[in-house]
Amino acid sequence: MNQSPAETALSRAMIRWSLTKSMPVAETATSWVFRVEQNGRNFAALKILKPLALEEESRGAQLLNWYGGEGAATVFDIHGNTIFMEWLEGKTLGDAVRAGHDDEGTIAIATVIASLHRPREGAPEGLEPLRDRFQTLFDTDVRSWPHTARDLYARASGIALRLFDRPSAQIPLHGDMHHDNVLSSDRGWLAIDPKGLLGDPAYDVANVFINPKGAGHIAADPRRIAARADILSERLAYPRKRILGWAAAHAALSACWELAEGRSITHQLAVLPNLLSAYDQAV
Repeated sequence: MNQSPAETALSRAMIRWSLTKSMPVAETATSWVFRVEQNGRNFAALKILKPLALEEESRGAQLLNWYGGEGAATVFDIHGNTIFMEWLEGKTLGDAVRAGHDDEGTIAIATVIASLHRPREGAPEGLEPLRDRFQTLFDTDVRSWPHTARDLYARASGIALRLFDRPSAQIPLHGDMHHDNVLSSDRGWLAIDPKGLLGDPAYDVANVFINPKGAGHIAADPRRIAARADILSERLAYPRKRILGWAAAHAALSACWELAEGRSITHQLAVLPNLLSAYDQAV
């Protein structure tokens, strides 16, 4: 019987790294994930990348490897389209926030980002420039937005352009830092699934402001927006206004991605007006 591409890659990985007892955990749009055993004792993860996502996911894997386990899951090895890495069993920061612990979640995510942004030698090549990531926002026809929300698109796009026009540090960015991409472990909170971008470090907190899923009432609350901005700015020493600017710009970019896929942007439209208001009020 012919094996599927995932089964073939899994078989080769099990032999290459002397693994046993594979168990499928998840299939996403970009990968297949398996839990495996090492030496009959320790669990590990195999992430097999799908062909259509190989370029982006490979960038993320190289960045994850570069982090060296500091603030992120440890990558043991990468071969072809397969990533052999640390297995994380714990809950996500999203679980904590959905349980009502938003301040604690924001503090934890700031701690993780501080670890990821620590200066390191030999950054991976081929990271995606943040400006390229935002091309979807700038290319979107405003008429695809609901008529009553087109001013939000225009304002957020203008903020994004101003941010790109103002020079900033250019560092490797996780690029998808949200609560459910941070898991608990015996080593503390650790990030997974980076996108592998290059740009303004303040952008890495932007996704916090429209997450986690299932907690839209928190993300849209002006008091929570202000508290999140205060914590992130204080703990990371990034300008509060720049943080809020990227948050608004990213919310609009997220909406454009959803519109391109024919999905609802109700969530982004609930959050974006309050992000724009917070940005306008910030010094």
